[in-house]
Amino acid sequence: MNGLAAGGDAGADLRIVVADDHGIVREGLGALLSAHHGFELVGTAATGAEAVRSAVTLRPDVLVMDIQMPDLGGIEATREIAKVAPEVAVLMLTMFDDDESVFAAMRAGARGYVLKGAAPDNVIRAIAAVAAGEAIFGPGVARRALAYLSGPRPDQPAFPELTPREREVLDLIATGLGNAAIAHRLSLAPATVGNHITSIFAKLQVATRPQAIIRARSAGLGDA
Repeated sequence: MNGLAAGGDAGADLRIVVADDHGIVREGLGALLSAHHGFELVGTAATGAEAVRSAVTLRPDVLVMDIQMPDLGGIEATREIAKVAPEVAVLMLTMFDDDESVFAAMRAGARGYVLKGAAPDNVIRAIAAVAAGEAIFGPGVARRALAYLSGPRPDQPAFPELTPREREVLDLIATGLGNAAIAHRLSLAPATVGNHITSIFAKLQVATRPQAIIRARSAGLGDA
């Protein structure tokens, strides 16, 4: 697939941004891309918010994104990029291979999902594929997706971007419980509950507890 370029002249280099919170990963991917003819690393990002800014300002063909990012999670950043720079193809490159992460990334608009343990050649092929408009997933992820699509479809839970624990916390928030009561109910440390709530607010794009309660109750959560 050498020579493929999304949105550019045939034969033009693919312009790529790498977003990962670990500098060694950014450097390693940068070296891999720089050594491959037809690829150009045009920027890096250490946070999800930086990734969104890079997508808007640099307009790369492909943005390689990790899921676990500070400031703004990779899935939330992907969802935002799909809104503000839909022509940028996002390829998830991450350690997370659980169903929730895979399908949340797909729903957010990622065109591909590859695990960090993949061979360098597979990463290169995945970048070229998503730049060409294809959807591509690593072998394990592809098997997981096929099993999901071919199996019985369970009812879609409210707020699928949340983890089961986050939905549990949100449900208790919607009943009117405070953090201490939620921590006691779930046998969690108060700080852990606070971290879950911070993540919930970011994923739901709400700034206050009342806003979160309104969203939760409108989705049927919080019934005593």
